[in-house]
Amino acid sequence: MLDVRDVSLHYGAAIALRRVSLTAATGEVTCLLGRNGVGKTSLLRAITGAHRISGGTIAWDGADITRLAPYDRARRGIAWVPQGRDIFPLLTVRENLETGFAVLPRGRRRVPDDVFDLFPVLKSMLRRRGGDLSGGQQQQLAIARALVMKPRLLVLDEPTEGIQPSIIKDIGRVIALLRTRGEMAILLVEQYFDFAQELAQRIVVMDRGDIVLAGRREELDEHEVRRRLSV
Repeated sequence: MLDVRDVSLHYGAAIALRRVSLTAATGEVTCLLGRNGVGKTSLLRAITGAHRISGGTIAWDGADITRLAPYDRARRGIAWVPQGRDIFPLLTVRENLETGFAVLPRGRRRVPDDVFDLFPVLKSMLRRRGGDLSGGQQQQLAIARALVMKPRLLVLDEPTEGIQPSIIKDIGRVIALLRTRGEMAILLVEQYFDFAQELAQRIVVMDRGDIVLAGRREELDEHEVRRRLSV
């Protein structure tokens, strides 16, 4: 389980997170919702170690990882698919996937067959450069690259952003399948309640660096969640 306790984060004098707490359990999707600029990505940066926090603690699998470097967190099974995908445009699809080998022991450095079961379009594009793929295909590649790392915590930052509806459905099916396997915790950042409602067991809503709603999906008032997300 991921256990974030009273985490604060600053960018200079600006406060991005104010004593934020949440948990994400293995075998579940925890969805973090909120408008633009409320601190969702800042929280992911704190969890993955991309930005040092100002206070609080972050624990994964019972161990305190608050001060660990990002690569050490990755070695412990934390994989991040950032907003905007951040694939390597000049590397081939195969080479992009193989960048996920960095955190694996030499004996485990292979692309699992189930990656191509989940994203069959990538198998036919292994020699194409990442920059030549469509936005939706790049998003699939970014998720596949994270799965090559064999994560136990998968952190997804707005995987539906700028993606055509057909691929959004494909990505939703992949997330649902990964959840049912029960091998990892999934922390999903989204702006769209309908997508989150279909996938998440727990929903957390942020506003201005604070968590304003949190609970099991069936416990929360849908109208209140939607109100918090409206501009």
